[in-house]
Amino acid sequence: MKTALGLAAAAAIGLSGCATVQSARARLVKAPPRCEDQTVQIYFSPDQAELTPEGRMVISQAAANARACKVRGVDVLGLADGAGAPGANLELSKRRAESVGAALAANGLPAAEFKIAAGGQAGAVTAQGQAAPLRRRADVTLHLAPR
Repeated sequence: MKTALGLAAAAAIGLSGCATVQSARARLVKAPPRCEDQTVQIYFSPDQAELTPEGRMVISQAAANARACKVRGVDVLGLADGAGAPGANLELSKRRAESVGAALAANGLPAAEFKIAAGGQAGAVTAQGQAAPLRRRADVTLHLAPR
């Protein structure tokens, strides 16, 4: 009898733990807002404009999230760090923006709605004169509205 009560108590505690874990997960893992503007960042390797597997995954997820919405526009801003010549960095940031734009279009977003821009290395050097590596990216803003 004591064993049966002990097992029942252990089962009840175990099951209540599952509920706690599930509610904690629900608080941490939330679905992206539906049909509201979304901004994602796509990071690149140094001196590269080719998408990484992680970048392709971010683009794919952003496009999937936007499918249920009306896409009012897509802004893509390519950026570069401060290492290298300014002209080369501007060209690199253009290629990054174009690479992201092409991937977004390939994932079903309407290309006619795209605004592609490049910022080059402007603002990519810290006050101490060091290149900011987190500028090796493209910023993508999806302007979404309910259908």
